[in-house]
Amino acid sequence: MPHNARHPATTAAQALGWTDRETGAVILPMHTATTFERDPDNQYRRGRIYARADNPGYDQPEALITALEGGAASLLFASGMAAATAVFRSLPAGAHVVAPRVMYWALRRWLAAEAAKGLLTVDFVDLTALDELRAAAQPGATALVWIETPANPLWSVTDIAAAADITHQAGALLAVDSTAATPVLTRPIEFGADIVMHSATKYLNGHSDVIAGALTGARRDNFWQCLVAERGAGGAILGGFEAYLLLRGMRTLFPRVERACRSAQLIAERMAAHPNVAAVLYPGLPSDPGHAVAARQMAGGFGGMLSLRVRGGEAAAIAAAARLRIWKRATSLGGVESLVEHRASIEGMSSPVPPDLLRLSVGIEDPGDLIADLEAALSGRD
Repeated sequence: MPHNARHPATTAAQALGWTDRETGAVILPMHTATTFERDPDNQYRRGRIYARADNPGYDQPEALITALEGGAASLLFASGMAAATAVFRSLPAGAHVVAPRVMYWALRRWLAAEAAKGLLTVDFVDLTALDELRAAAQPGATALVWIETPANPLWSVTDIAAAADITHQAGALLAVDSTAATPVLTRPIEFGADIVMHSATKYLNGHSDVIAGALTGARRDNFWQCLVAERGAGGAILGGFEAYLLLRGMRTLFPRVERACRSAQLIAERMAAHPNVAAVLYPGLPSDPGHAVAARQMAGGFGGMLSLRVRGGEAAAIAAAARLRIWKRATSLGGVESLVEHRASIEGMSSPVPPDLLRLSVGIEDPGDLIADLEAALSGRD
């Protein structure tokens, strides 16, 4: 049966079914070599020259991500930031780009710094409002529109198909940060995206022990070749051991994400009724502004991420987080352990995040235990 006829969960669990040709091992060996021998006539007929660009340990994880996303090719990077910035570095100097007002804060800060140096021209707009995107996308001038959906940490939802139409009418490329959705829930290329980015540190790896990033292209076109060249020249590559661990993590992607989605939905519904919670930000709630769009483009769940706005403001939110016993106060998301973070403290004065907000990354623990821990902390019980 061809891979595209199998359920993606099967493809992920078997990592495309690759086995080692020499031994028949169902787990391929890890490659640590940095260089490869030439043929006697000084050629490289085996296709490997130097590990910065030709690491054989990338072949299987890149092929798996490509299959899961329904793309033409994928590239691994040393981090999600390395993957994301490679997209912008591959644009012409001074290119105009459109990015969301609410997005991963480190990338937003980097874009603002690049704009301040004149290396890019950036408009930050509300990409949940398509009229703002239409106004910002300049035909013949805009090179790239970058969207993140659901967008960290407010979990707002952008209509990918509608954004793709507007972007392409302007002659630009559409890139989607799909870290929170994962290919389990959303395949942006099916909705018209040109590039999909993942901070593979998060759900793709899922065990909080690898920092990695990935790009998937809808086509092997000229821009994709620019990305290939940027990775090779920039040197932001993943190590062989990290690639090995990333592949291991992706094998359990579907059960992890599915479990996190079910738990997050239960938690969101319970917290919406808690007297000390002012608002629950989660696209799985029918009252959420992005629910209808999310229901169209997220299949099988609404993700494992949600945020709570705590009554009593910043001090109450920080105090509640301090009382949690199961949820760990830590940065990052998408791991098997549940994490909580007061984002405004992390992002600083320029953050658009409300000071009463706690970001929750739901892991695979028992949801009843997670809910009980939250209820006790929000009610002031240690």
